[in-house]
Amino acid sequence: MKKFFKLFISLNPVSITAGIVILVFILFLIGVPIFELVELKSYDLRFVSRGIEKPSPEVVLAVIDEKSLDTEGRWPWPRTKMVRLIDALSQDGAKVIGFDIFFSEPDESSQLQLVNQLEQKIETFQIKNPQLEKFINQSKIEADNDLALANAIKNSKARVVLGYFFHMSQAELDYQIHQKEIENHLERISTSRYPLVIYEDQQMEIDPFPTAYAPESNIEILTQATESFGYVNTIPDLDGVVRSTPMIIKCGKEIFMPLAVRCMWHYLDEPQLMVKVAIYGIQGIQMGERFIPTDEEGKLRINYLGPRKIFPHYSIGDILHGNLPKGTFKNKIVIVGATATGIYDMRNTPFDPVYPGLEIHATVADNILKNNFLHKPKWTVIYDILAILVLGVLTGIVLPRLNALYGILFTAGVFFLHIYMSRFLFIHSGLLVNIVYPLLALVLAYTTLTLYRYLVEEKSKRFLHATFTSYLSPELIEEMVNKKTMPELGGEARIVTAYFTDIQSFSTFSEQLTAHQLVKLLNEYLTAMTDILIEEGGTLDKYEGDAIVAFLGAPLYLPDHAIRACRVAVAMQDSLIKLQHKWGSEKQLPDEPNRNIKNLPPEVWVPGEKWPKIVHDMKMRIGVNTGEIVVGNMGSTMRMNYTMMGDAVNLAARLEAGAKQFGIYTSVSEYTMNSEYMDENGHKKRVMDAVEARFIDNITVVGKSEPVKIYELCAMKGGLSDQEKELFNIFNKGMAHYVNMEWDAAIDQFSESLNIERIPDGKTTPSQVFIERCEEFKANPPVAPGEKWDGVYRMTQK
Repeated sequence: MKKFFKLFISLNPVSITAGIVILVFILFLIGVPIFELVELKSYDLRFVSRGIEKPSPEVVLAVIDEKSLDTEGRWPWPRTKMVRLIDALSQDGAKVIGFDIFFSEPDESSQLQLVNQLEQKIETFQIKNPQLEKFINQSKIEADNDLALANAIKNSKARVVLGYFFHMSQAELDYQIHQKEIENHLERISTSRYPLVIYEDQQMEIDPFPTAYAPESNIEILTQATESFGYVNTIPDLDGVVRSTPMIIKCGKEIFMPLAVRCMWHYLDEPQLMVKVAIYGIQGIQMGERFIPTDEEGKLRINYLGPRKIFPHYSIGDILHGNLPKGTFKNKIVIVGATATGIYDMRNTPFDPVYPGLEIHATVADNILKNNFLHKPKWTVIYDILAILVLGVLTGIVLPRLNALYGILFTAGVFFLHIYMSRFLFIHSGLLVNIVYPLLALVLAYTTLTLYRYLVEEKSKRFLHATFTSYLSPELIEEMVNKKTMPELGGEARIVTAYFTDIQSFSTFSEQLTAHQLVKLLNEYLTAMTDILIEEGGTLDKYEGDAIVAFLGAPLYLPDHAIRACRVAVAMQDSLIKLQHKWGSEKQLPDEPNRNIKNLPPEVWVPGEKWPKIVHDMKMRIGVNTGEIVVGNMGSTMRMNYTMMGDAVNLAARLEAGAKQFGIYTSVSEYTMNSEYMDENGHKKRVMDAVEARFIDNITVVGKSEPVKIYELCAMKGGLSDQEKELFNIFNKGMAHYVNMEWDAAIDQFSESLNIERIPDGKTTPSQVFIERCEEFKANPPVAPGEKWDGVYRMTQK
């Protein structure tokens, strides 16, 4: 002990403070259970101190409460009551009905049992009576409560969403489920999958999704009556309090959505829905314009609004007996579940230790509807570390300079200031920062330094010197290709090839397909195209709806980026042709609901086909240009993106958009065609010598004065058909006459090439464009007689 005291008094406040800060920092990183539990309780106190918030009126609950049990009898009820409930809610205008009730077993109907017994006796005594058989068959239909419920779900004007749950591990069951049974359950809930998953890094090897062992679905007759399902699993923290809920669960090879997300998706008229995955884990869920943030494991921190019954509760008994005003449920999300003592799933929440589970689903739905989320982004770790540093170091600097009274007042002030700031960020920004570890640093620093001053009071005071490390953006961005440095705002200019693609007439696709169908189609298309880009070393800048924006040559230097871009363009067009054939050959499954939901005429969507004709004929325009482009991390100090900008980028975009005026689908600039590179044998080559392309025009695009030659890229070298070779020969002759202003001779050649154009079924073709242009120039020559024409056509449309 004496040695300890000697060692202790030999230190100074600086080393003591540094040691405490390092100790707390280590405890923060490893996560000490007792401190983690205290932090969770501080999380709960933030809710309580904030108080109750008013929920949105769109979310209400239809509950099986004590009043319902008094009027309708003990639980469980026959399914006919659920039929009446769905009919009543639907007729009153409810938009979505979500069931936090499972129908995993057939309904035990006594009437149906009697009919089955009668049928068995008739078979036993071999009685042949057609009228009796007809009566039995009709009675079975009328007595089948499950069939009645299925019909009610199918015929409901409101969208009915059935709940189910996952067994998260085999340990939850006392028996082994056969793999075939698991597959059957997965098939029943297959429509509750997320339609699209977007990975920040297409080559991610880590699967960030929480995994379930097996689902427990509803009976088959009900799952066939609706496509809408959502799981109801909630996972409490170690102290038994439900503070977050999994928004994504993987089972088998697919990922599924919860009841609240499914209900909100229908309520918002089924916008585009996708899961976003970053390199560190799950980012969140994009639902149309709404973004639902989650932690890395896909859990949403629930922003509770208050204790139980914060949402309107309507007794099912009152609903069934028509005791509520008409229009009570108009345009509402109605979540059906139990609140009666003994039959509901009780949950412990920050506001209430006895909280009905269905109100958790209502709260999540309300959070999504109002974009009222709690956030704990990755950069808050930096905030927490800085808070530990600041509180610990500030105490170490100031406390030795104050007397005992001012020292305790200072410490108490900083203590409550940190709590106030954490509460302020929580209430006003929904931001979660750590309270316990910074306060632990403060308390340890105060206690230790007070003890130190008491023990070494006779010694001279020493000055504290602290050095703060400079931090860049709180949001760390991974540098591309082996750069292990923090990203900085700014970029560099280098020669890069910009690459733009866009689907022709995409708005028509949106008109003919449902949101779910459109997302599935886009997912397949974008996956195929992006794989080709990544395989050639390209960098995906962004998706803009159906458009792909990319570049080659940065951040990884590729000396042959121009020819790579051409290979990508040719491969994408070839891949699209294969997709067209695939989509054209796909048929609707025999037991699949009619996919032509919008009732398009047969000439638009052939009966029995999986896709309408426009999908079979999908076309894609591509624009490619090489030039000096600024690439780098651009944005704000809070959020950056590795992207590109510059005139060369704008030209690539104009080439893609302007291709439709010529009726071509891959437009490449002369700068790309004239780019040089070294082939595999070390020989210098031009891109133009390695591809099959025809010269289309010498133009100035809108907003630019400098002309640029554009080419239609058709294939890599040697890839032309005999017809295309003949087309190139005739078209080039026409272009020679055109440049020399020999309009009639040019028209003759273009009229001949018109008959063998590559893509004759479009709105126009290059031959047709130049026939019309020659006719125009015959009437209005581009230059005065005797003057030499530069052959430049100045475009007036983008």
